[in-house]
Amino acid sequence: MTHRMDARVYYEDTDFSGVVYHANYLRYFERGRTEAMRAAGGSHAAMLEAAEPLAFTVRDIEVRYLRPARVDDLLTIETTLAEMRGARMIFDQAVLRDGEVLATGRVTVACMTLGGKPRRIPQEMRRLVR
Repeated sequence: MTHRMDARVYYEDTDFSGVVYHANYLRYFERGRTEAMRAAGGSHAAMLEAAEPLAFTVRDIEVRYLRPARVDDLLTIETTLAEMRGARMIFDQAVLRDGEVLATGRVTVACMTLGGKPRRIPQEMRRLVR
């Protein structure tokens, strides 16, 4: 299943030429994953409030920049869970404008304790994202 959310490009997202600064695509991807989890019924806040507080941390990210996004563009961020195993999830993500793919990303996140130890993704979270 693919989650979609819209995001407007603001001036603060761009470099001096009005083009989205490359690192801001990581923010769009993060928001996409967060909203996908929220749409499935989960949240980062709930993970932090659990008996054993947990959080997701980015382990690996690969980004391809294909076309520039510009100030005032309305973007769609697509997020698809590609794989879930043990303590990690892999997401395929894309940023689009009017159906045209501007950037793609593959992001691996790991479930961790606040002390930095990997933990298997809780069953409740597994049920939500499947």
